[in-house]
Amino acid sequence: MKLSPAYGVALLAAQAAGAAIKHRLNGLTLTEHSDPVKRDLLQEYITWDDKSLFIKGERIMIFSGEFHPYRLPVRELQLDIFQKVKALGFNCVSFYVDWALVEGKPGEYRADGIFDLEPFFDAASEAGIYLLARPGPYINAESSGGGFPGWLQRVNGTLRTSAKSYLDATDNYVANTAATIAKYQITNGGPIILYQPENEYTSSCCGVEFPNADYMQYVEDQARNAGVVIPLINNDASPDGNNAPGTGKGAVNIYGHDSYPLGFDCANPTVWPSGDLPTDFRTLHLEQSPTTPYSIVEFQGGSYDPWGGPGFAACADLLNEEFERVFYKNDFSFQVAIMNLYMIFGGTNWGNVGYPEGYTSYDYGSAITESRNITRTKYSELKLIGNFMKVSPSYLTASPGSLTTSGYADTADLTVTPLLGNGTGSYFVIRHSDYSSEDSTSYTITLPTSAGTLTIPQLGGTLTLNGRDSKIHVADYNVSGTKIIYSTAEVFTWKKFTDSKVLVLYGGSGEHHELSIASRSNVTVVEGSESGITSKQTGSSVVVGWDVSATRRIIQVGDLKVLLLDRESAYNYWVPQLATDGTSPGFSSQETVASSIIVNAGYLVRTAYLKDDGLYLTADFNATTTVEIFGAPSTAQSLYINGDKTTYTIDKNGIWTAEVKYSAPDISIPSLESLEWKYLDTLPEIQSSYDDSLWPAADLAHTWNTFRALDTPTSLYSSDYGFHTGYLLYRGHFVATGNESTFFVDPQGGSAFGFSAWLNGTYLGSWTGLAENSDYNATFTLPSIQAGKSYVITIVIDNLGLEENWTVGEELMKTPRGILNYQLSGRSDSAISWKLTGNLGGEDYEDKVRGPLNEGGLYAERQGFHQPEPPSQDWKSSSPLDGLSEPGIGFYSAQLDLELPTGWDVPLYFNIGNSTTPSPYRVQLYVNGYQYGKYISNVGPQVSFPVPEGILNYRGTNWLAVSLWALDEGGAKLESFELTHTTPVLTALGTVASVDQPKWTAREGAY
Repeated sequence: MKLSPAYGVALLAAQAAGAAIKHRLNGLTLTEHSDPVKRDLLQEYITWDDKSLFIKGERIMIFSGEFHPYRLPVRELQLDIFQKVKALGFNCVSFYVDWALVEGKPGEYRADGIFDLEPFFDAASEAGIYLLARPGPYINAESSGGGFPGWLQRVNGTLRTSAKSYLDATDNYVANTAATIAKYQITNGGPIILYQPENEYTSSCCGVEFPNADYMQYVEDQARNAGVVIPLINNDASPDGNNAPGTGKGAVNIYGHDSYPLGFDCANPTVWPSGDLPTDFRTLHLEQSPTTPYSIVEFQGGSYDPWGGPGFAACADLLNEEFERVFYKNDFSFQVAIMNLYMIFGGTNWGNVGYPEGYTSYDYGSAITESRNITRTKYSELKLIGNFMKVSPSYLTASPGSLTTSGYADTADLTVTPLLGNGTGSYFVIRHSDYSSEDSTSYTITLPTSAGTLTIPQLGGTLTLNGRDSKIHVADYNVSGTKIIYSTAEVFTWKKFTDSKVLVLYGGSGEHHELSIASRSNVTVVEGSESGITSKQTGSSVVVGWDVSATRRIIQVGDLKVLLLDRESAYNYWVPQLATDGTSPGFSSQETVASSIIVNAGYLVRTAYLKDDGLYLTADFNATTTVEIFGAPSTAQSLYINGDKTTYTIDKNGIWTAEVKYSAPDISIPSLESLEWKYLDTLPEIQSSYDDSLWPAADLAHTWNTFRALDTPTSLYSSDYGFHTGYLLYRGHFVATGNESTFFVDPQGGSAFGFSAWLNGTYLGSWTGLAENSDYNATFTLPSIQAGKSYVITIVIDNLGLEENWTVGEELMKTPRGILNYQLSGRSDSAISWKLTGNLGGEDYEDKVRGPLNEGGLYAERQGFHQPEPPSQDWKSSSPLDGLSEPGIGFYSAQLDLELPTGWDVPLYFNIGNSTTPSPYRVQLYVNGYQYGKYISNVGPQVSFPVPEGILNYRGTNWLAVSLWALDEGGAKLESFELTHTTPVLTALGTVASVDQPKWTAREGAY
């Protein structure tokens, strides 16, 4: 499918398709939506001042996590993630859209099936989660091309600039995507509250105009013309002030930036380098955008990991709960009002979605693991932080101070940053002055309060800040009309129930804490031991001191009950928002926050709602669990957990208590070794007799790629011919003179790529790959050549994705894939006539369900044999555990029947053994036609590949396919290949429907 100058027609078609989009919202035409005065009429839903957003008139902090729908293409599991984010106390999710997945061919926008955004938006609404839309076109995101489709390599204009050819190319995508987003923005009753029109538009090189106001204005107008009326926010890659309000044309409504202060050195997870904690963000904000709420649109929630890296478990250790306590609370000291953590759930780079410096997993060390588990301590720590911010609205109106080591703590070893509320809620963020310190430091602290300036503790003893910890001490903190003069223990949450109020405090194990309440009431211990609890009336306040214990104590002061917890115990508490209508919790507001209940229930509480006289909880359990409910509504007389009526008791403090039994089910998973595997040689191309007459000829005498000029007579850049993904194959034909002795070749496929070469079926050699190599040249010695005989050189290249385009003007996304140069000794370059292929059809990709990136150029892929029910009856019986005895690529297919119990969430993993150092090989894993694993034995690190339910049929038939590429003379085989599972979770998730899994049918024109 050679592309010619007519490719420009397709680009013009894309532009025309965008211009043809017609959309009306709230009675305004597209033109009227571009009018700022008329657009402002629709802005009553989302307004802002210098402190925060207002949603429907209510001041609100936006606490968000990043989650990409294309990295978890199962609808029910998207709802699962939203509910787990909601349980953190968060109220928002930020998402990218990957342009390359929905416009694989210029002018053909296909956002249906697994790429349909609307079910994702509906799931957010069901969970009560707002959305920050970040559709690009450029997203970065460690995605192939930074989200740019490969055909942009042919655009003769600098990407992310005002070059007309680039802007024209974006029109169709933005018109369609932004129109869908507009349909679901809050002005239409949807969950989307903010729109980001560009991403990390921060750095440039190579003489391009930057920042380009005309370019940014065009990008913003694209969104407005598609019907977007919500505020526009940007994401500067560092706090540089680019396109901030007041900077003229191209300025956004709300300025935001990102920050990854601890970097990405997962190999050294205990190292916190000096100077990496931000301290000037508040100052920069007041200089750059003082009229908008302080916004960090990406703050570090984990780390990417490259090929050959230490693995995401190490990243989770680097960005662990200690990091959260120190760095996130430091952000609060700047009065951040919009904060989005990247990532909250990473997901999977299935189907060649990832960029060349990352592997299949995109776990990111996030709080929610790639297999959707919430077993990392950082999830629980984040839940404490998120729920505190949810019940602390006075934080947004306090006056941030500057960093100080004097006037508060009695030691210069600690730094305290105040947010002063003048009697309406003050917050004091305390950390070690050397933020990476692992020392435990004793201190007293002097705080201004409405009861005077107080030195704390007042009842004796000292406070302690342990190493790599940070706390927020509150003063004049309002608990539904009861004033907390101060608390050195941290607030998890508080609630006003019908006949009482409850405040939940926690501290680290063994710490001493003190609490002062504006009350003349006595302190009564209503649960637990009185040992170690002291109290004293001081003026109009009562002061309580205690040592943190692993056993819960509850004290009562007037109508306020205070739960005194240690941090580990607090991790088990949840604050589900009671649904006010139906079963959905709705979006967060002060009214809905006040209607929440408090539940102590272990693993996960998803939702709570009332129906008739019943209180209904949906929750997940990974062990037998005692469930305690604080604040059950007076109208509730029955308790239902996951739909089952449950017996409960009520104690003297009004706490409902029930028990949920857990008995792990028998999970029977077939041995992959015992499956009936069938084998097919998927590299017939190395035989000189192979017929490649249907292959595209690599005969373009020039390249459309402006990044790198040709060093070959005709272009061998794959994207010039429409191939942008997966394995690439080249066949070079020549008639020998008899003097040819060597062949030099320089292929390029991205970081950790590899290639192999054959001459008429004779193996010449391979480059097995290193993480640091994106291209690698080799000179092969040829076997004896006979004059006058026809020969063909076959080269297979592992294309691991396209580079990102972070620096404007550098054009790295256009870095070509394929063969950069070659030389047959004794011959001119034109002596070889080349053909090439990648995925069947290239941009006219065959599988419209699984998308344009899912499959590459192997014979079995081109035929569609990786899909369910391939015609394998006559194939040889052989397993990938038997493998190959010589270089080549084998393809293996097997049927896998599963029968997992319903009502259980059981994440499954395909594990490939790598305990020795075998001959180097590469593997692709397909599950029901979806590519869910790329394994490189000699590079790593990934050996375990989770595949979600919905891609796997948990109760039915599955089809597995494995391609095995042996890269050297020793051949290759899988050392082991197992399907394993984690601890089954008794779940309220509900039925997970399988995504569309088209079966194999013969493909017309397949070669």
